[in-house]
Amino acid sequence: MGWLSGSGLLGRGRGMALAAVAVLLVAGSPAHPQDATTLKKDMIGQWELSTTERSKTCVVTLKPDASPQGLRLELEPACAAALPFTKDIKSWNIAGLDIVRLQDGTGQAVIDFTEVESGIFEGLRTGEGVYILQNLAAARSLAKSMDQMIGDWSMVRGNGQTVCGLTLTNNEAGQDNFQVFLKPKCDPAVAAFAPTQWRLDRGQMLLMNARGETWQFEADDNAQWRRIPDTADPLILVRQ
Repeated sequence: MGWLSGSGLLGRGRGMALAAVAVLLVAGSPAHPQDATTLKKDMIGQWELSTTERSKTCVVTLKPDASPQGLRLELEPACAAALPFTKDIKSWNIAGLDIVRLQDGTGQAVIDFTEVESGIFEGLRTGEGVYILQNLAAARSLAKSMDQMIGDWSMVRGNGQTVCGLTLTNNEAGQDNFQVFLKPKCDPAVAAFAPTQWRLDRGQMLLMNARGETWQFEADDNAQWRRIPDTADPLILVRQ
């Protein structure tokens, strides 16, 4: 990957990008369990239940011990305040071959999760939105990554030419997004896109504008963030 030169560009943001990639690497359960028994075994342990970008979180410990309606679990005391629906969760089980079910005292589903990536599950509650259940170690790596994203960045072309400066903040912007601000004298294409929000999403960094358009970036082999899909004249985010 030789499209950036100079140790400065190669080194900036290395720790941040490695931490973000770790979100996927530390997630331990297989992406496609062969059967319900395998999935049940893989789920034993600590998980983070959260909104999509972790503005509200809750630690759930899934246990192998039987309960009247399924298997036992423990919710940390703060769960009910962070995610009120968790007050109804009394046990867990595997439904069918691949659904992780958190259920009430009668065995009915409070929320069902399906695996979307290794160690990352998604569940939908009607009228509320999507929730994430993920390996606790992976979730904590994501938190570290987000902290390291805050600050000033340069957007450069593949030849190293800077085309824009921007600042990522931790100011909440709704829907688990955060504010981003462009600096003056940006390239016309970037200025026209005019991102106002950002977030990390499953190893990608997303920039979004007021029109609902999104630019996606992935960490590359040189610890930069490169816009995808790739082009002959790429855009790369580099930590200042």
